[in-house]
Amino acid sequence: MEISTGTPARVRLLARAPGTSTLGAGLVLATLAGNAHAIDVDAGEYTAALPAGSTIGLLYLQDTQRRSLYSDGHKVPIKAGLDSEIGILRVAHYQTLGDYTINTQFLLPFGRMEGKRDNDTLGQANGVGDLVLASTLWLVNDPAKNRYWGIAPYLYVPTGHYDRNDALNLGENRWKLTLQTGYVTALTERLSLDLTADVTLFDKNDDLTSQGLTLRQKPLWQAQTYLRYAVTPKLSVHVGASRLWGGETRIDGQDQNDEPDTAKYRVGSSYWVTPTFQALLNYGQDVSVDNGFKEQQRVNLRLLWLF
Repeated sequence: MEISTGTPARVRLLARAPGTSTLGAGLVLATLAGNAHAIDVDAGEYTAALPAGSTIGLLYLQDTQRRSLYSDGHKVPIKAGLDSEIGILRVAHYQTLGDYTINTQFLLPFGRMEGKRDNDTLGQANGVGDLVLASTLWLVNDPAKNRYWGIAPYLYVPTGHYDRNDALNLGENRWKLTLQTGYVTALTERLSLDLTADVTLFDKNDDLTSQGLTLRQKPLWQAQTYLRYAVTPKLSVHVGASRLWGGETRIDGQDQNDEPDTAKYRVGSSYWVTPTFQALLNYGQDVSVDNGFKEQQRVNLRLLWLF
């Protein structure tokens, strides 16, 4: 699972006036907050609801490089650059609710973002992001058939660092709610399919930029899938893809026409080092982006401890 930062500073290309040659005249920040886009799940995220009383602790480490910027599906002719190193601390505790398994969890993002190359004027942001409170309810939990179905709300609480005068922020200064559902089914004895879909709903940010503008955002949708193959009981490999659409922003009543419409892929592997410790590694790239920075590469490491 990752909290996808998508385009941590959403940038809009404006029409250049005749004779304009400076980058500053061609690019303005249309949205300086509204950074996190979606909940990117890991392969097997909805697999194996644990017995009641179990607790897992997770540490996510993510390094992302962005070297191109798009507006309305066209690459902006600058040397774009935006890098981020994001970590997430996550704890989940499992319980029973009647005949169902449920967990309660919290996630705390932290890290840094920095503008690079022609985008170095964005500066950098360091610190803690918005706290996320979540819970997953398994409506189907059938280990014998390797079949699972769960639903999970994620509530983002605006506790992270936010400064309206900064171009980059780890906090968003607004509430958000993501509603997600995930289904896992066995295709063969070793091959399984993961299907996940979610929608994110946004509250307003009424303190955008030094002018105190109001940011509103339409619902953001995402669909994800993985194919996982169990090489051994300890080692699995996977390949996945996702699509992101919707999420257009409006600033002080003016539509920004900035739907990300992003497609990406991931490949990776997970390994149980001990019966209570697992490591998972993912590598991915954006395949296409309509608006915003395009990820040249993303590397994710997830460490999981079972208590």
